[in-house]
Amino acid sequence: MKITNWPQHERPREKLLQFGAETLSDAELLGIVIGNGIKGKNAVELGRDALAKHGSVRAIISANKKQLGSTPGFGLAKFATLNACFELSKRSLAEAIQKPHSFTHADSASSYLLARLRDKPHEVFSMLLLDSQHQLIAFRDMFTGTINSAAVYPRELVKQALEDNAAAVILAHNHPSGVAEPSQADIQITNRIQRAMELIDVRVLDHFVVGDSSVVSFAQRGLL
Repeated sequence: MKITNWPQHERPREKLLQFGAETLSDAELLGIVIGNGIKGKNAVELGRDALAKHGSVRAIISANKKQLGSTPGFGLAKFATLNACFELSKRSLAEAIQKPHSFTHADSASSYLLARLRDKPHEVFSMLLLDSQHQLIAFRDMFTGTINSAAVYPRELVKQALEDNAAAVILAHNHPSGVAEPSQADIQITNRIQRAMELIDVRVLDHFVVGDSSVVSFAQRGLL
């Protein structure tokens, strides 16, 4: 049945406007993004089909152009729209961590790092560069590795900290396995980086390991 034939209070767009986006199902939200149905299926049904095919909203957002393009109801335009929505969400989180003294507590950056790193297919080692007030200067992906490792060179991190005139840094990397538990290698490289940064008077405030749904802080674990 066409959505225009549904009772008005059940139509996704009207429902969102009246009750808020949080009241809609995943399929209804996708239906709004899709906009128009195809012969035999309305936009919400296409949303349900996409969820069934990919497994989750996160998987749909993470799908590449080819993967999403093979899903009925989705083409390049919808791929662009979804990616734009996701990028706006990440930038909204980034704005939250750019406030003064936003890194006083370890969990201030966790949500941003989770959104930024958890869906990377390979291990990525990143660095947040901060000024003397612990406000964000820049977020930089420094090294990219294989499915389970990244070669990390402390001298390159020191070079970047000097280039950005950072007073402090926060380290972060993801575990594509989904398990956020720090490895012995993670602890060892963190100690090496910390010693290297001390030579240029830059503090390493924390090192976050990002898993599938959780983030582990070295500072909170007493590893720094």
